[in-house]
Amino acid sequence: MKPLVRTFQAGETALAVAVGGIGLARADVIPYPNSGTENPVAYSFTAASTGDVIAYFTGTGASFSESLGMFVNGVLSPSGFGLANHPSNIGDSFNLGHVNAGDSLVFAINVFSPQLSPPYVYSDPSLNGPYDSGTPGAGANHIYSVAYTVSNPIFPGVPAGTYVGFEDLPAWGSDFNYFDETYVFTNVSSHVVPEPAAIAVLGVGLLGLGMVRRRR
Repeated sequence: MKPLVRTFQAGETALAVAVGGIGLARADVIPYPNSGTENPVAYSFTAASTGDVIAYFTGTGASFSESLGMFVNGVLSPSGFGLANHPSNIGDSFNLGHVNAGDSLVFAINVFSPQLSPPYVYSDPSLNGPYDSGTPGAGANHIYSVAYTVSNPIFPGVPAGTYVGFEDLPAWGSDFNYFDETYVFTNVSSHVVPEPAAIAVLGVGLLGLGMVRRRR
């Protein structure tokens, strides 16, 4: 995955600094390195190519019983939910379903024991309000994601792909360790979703850059 920062020419240094905090975490920093603190980086996912998305189980620290599903362009895949955490072993896989290149993907875990209402925890924070507070709208960020390159750690039987660790506790009681359900997905592209404040800073930087160029 490429960072969202490029090398800037003279006169663009301030803009580079402004967007420097929007990059992705370094590959294979697994598990989440800031346990106890909500991950400030949100992600979106798309299908890298036309084909199937395969999930590989890479471990769980959850006492809850949960399974994994995928929403494609807002609709639950016909594969439904599978790869439940407690009976699964590292390297076990589940075909989440067929996708077309560029499709929007949202991953979710279904907490089925104890039965919570609503039971779904999404990779998209904008969908987590009902789970976190019982109200519609945005909730906490319940995932941590990096590229998995089969280097460190090494999950036996798991190919390179996109690592996603879920936090299954509602925000009000969460330990934010992002190690309740962990998976590696193939055929998935990950993208950082900039926070509004970062977008505003970027806009100011671009405006300033335009003024510098006009003066030149």
